[in-house]
Amino acid sequence: MLAVTSHDHDDDTSRPSPLLDRIERYYDAVPRSGARAEDFGPLTLFVREGQGWPYYARPALGSTVAPGADDVYRVRARQRELGVPESLEWMADTAPGLRAAAEAAGLVVHEHPLMALTGDIVSAPDPGDASVRIVGPGDPVLPSALAVPRLAFAEPGTGIGTAGAEDLARATRAVAADGTVEQLTARMHAGLTVVAAAVVDGEALCAGQHQPVGDAAEIVGVGTLPSARRRGLGVAVTAALVADARARGAATVFLSAADDDVARIYTRAGFRRVATALIAEPPARTARG
Repeated sequence: MLAVTSHDHDDDTSRPSPLLDRIERYYDAVPRSGARAEDFGPLTLFVREGQGWPYYARPALGSTVAPGADDVYRVRARQRELGVPESLEWMADTAPGLRAAAEAAGLVVHEHPLMALTGDIVSAPDPGDASVRIVGPGDPVLPSALAVPRLAFAEPGTGIGTAGAEDLARATRAVAADGTVEQLTARMHAGLTVVAAAVVDGEALCAGQHQPVGDAAEIVGVGTLPSARRRGLGVAVTAALVADARARGAATVFLSAADDDVARIYTRAGFRRVATALIAEPPARTARG
């Protein structure tokens, strides 16, 4: 890991690369369409307004002060007050001192490869009998396209899993009933989210999204039905998202991989690791016997 700095000194004095600077500005901009920003000195807490998954705290854009444990404690107290998850997200390469501060404040830090597309998608494998396409608002495939990543992330890894058609049907009904479709439809109409899916017999077996902001787009939430893995669907959906992002003017397209195994899949598609994304959260509670 990079060396950490104390709270009494400026953060790492080296400037981030132009690519990381663009990604840093993206991370600061993307929550602002649906959240208010609360100032905690060297940290900014984004508080979602309206329905949707809660946002996080992250280093304040342009701050030259390394956050300390006291700053993290203050943010955590505010998150508890709001009833939202106590989490921070940032790039290790642009805020190296925050890891030590987060750990000193009692959080566990997880590492994820941050990858950017260096050119065009190298290759998109033949998806077989699946039709890979952008899914628009009102498309009957949309509920299953929003449901299938939930099943994928509940059964992580790259190997073929157990969740299948019946699980997808249940998850699709749940998504249709809990307001997720309406929420994402509003974001799609506003140009904030684009969904792509690999569709077989009217159901999404793999789906993901990209979120464009200015000339950058992050690919998020790409997940394949566990029983349908190892068919190249994830890369095919990613290629469709990249093509759409490029068509909308995105010069920078990037993503965070869950782990090194997933990162290797994206490497074959033309992405390369450019940094390390860090997520800090409280340690998992264990049930008492």
